[in-house]
Amino acid sequence: MDLLFVLGGLVALVVGGDVLVRGAVSVARSLRVPPMVIGLTLVGFGTSAPELVTSLQAALTGSPGLAVGNVVGSNIGNVLLILGIAALIAPIAVDTRALRRDGAVLAGATLLGLWAMAQGVIPRPTGALFVAAILAYVGTTLLLERRRASDTGALYTAEADLLPMHPTRLGRDALLTIGGLVLTVLGARFLVEGAVGIASAMGISETIIGLTVVAIGTSMPELVTSVMAVRRGEGAVALGNVIGSNIFNILGILGITALVVPIDVPAQILSVDGWVMAAATVALLVFATSGARVSRREAGALLASYGAYMGWLFMAA
Repeated sequence: MDLLFVLGGLVALVVGGDVLVRGAVSVARSLRVPPMVIGLTLVGFGTSAPELVTSLQAALTGSPGLAVGNVVGSNIGNVLLILGIAALIAPIAVDTRALRRDGAVLAGATLLGLWAMAQGVIPRPTGALFVAAILAYVGTTLLLERRRASDTGALYTAEADLLPMHPTRLGRDALLTIGGLVLTVLGARFLVEGAVGIASAMGISETIIGLTVVAIGTSMPELVTSVMAVRRGEGAVALGNVIGSNIFNILGILGITALVVPIDVPAQILSVDGWVMAAATVALLVFATSGARVSRREAGALLASYGAYMGWLFMAA
């Protein structure tokens, strides 16, 4: 039954997250919101909705290992697994000017995340700091783009264009958005309940389940978006999707979750997995800046690293 809860929850999360993003984007298009804004907010951060709802549900039900493990595991998986798969399909050309700003924000967010987790508890004031930081990032980006269009803004516009255009109907699209949100919340509830049950039955920590099954499942929207991008020759959008998602995972998801309920950070995250997340971030930035592309050879290195990390997790369990 717990396994069915996990599988059903993952399906509901992925489908609900997709419906939520598509409905919200259609509403935004009906209201004539600029494509760049849609790409930065609704598409860029909307793909992280499953992680947000799952971490909130886990924290509220007293499962901090799932809440933090989901964020850390998703960031590791976004780089090593999802970017690896995308670059294996087609090498990703990198716009170094677009990377310069968002790469620096990702590095800063990762350092902030490590600092917060090193305290052992992420309290509400730190959560408020993280939320303020993500709002400042979005606000500054929009303000700069209004003053002068940049290569980064073009990437966000391309990200919005990945979603097909359909005739928009405000009422129908609003109901679609609400339905997607409800499905995402229900999926998160089933996923967390099933994951806790599996961890208890197998005698392994909830943190391991959060870093693996939950993190991989909630990252499926990023995988779909990245694969769509590279298949359409928009590799830079795939890279931007991973960077934007990882920024939001740390500042937005950890921030909002800690603002609702302070989060105890498991010892394993403090000693190992947080540093793996940092190493994956460094690898992303190094590969993206070396030769202004992520090659298939580098993609193979990312995927091999993820395989080794998964193997170590299950051996350690």
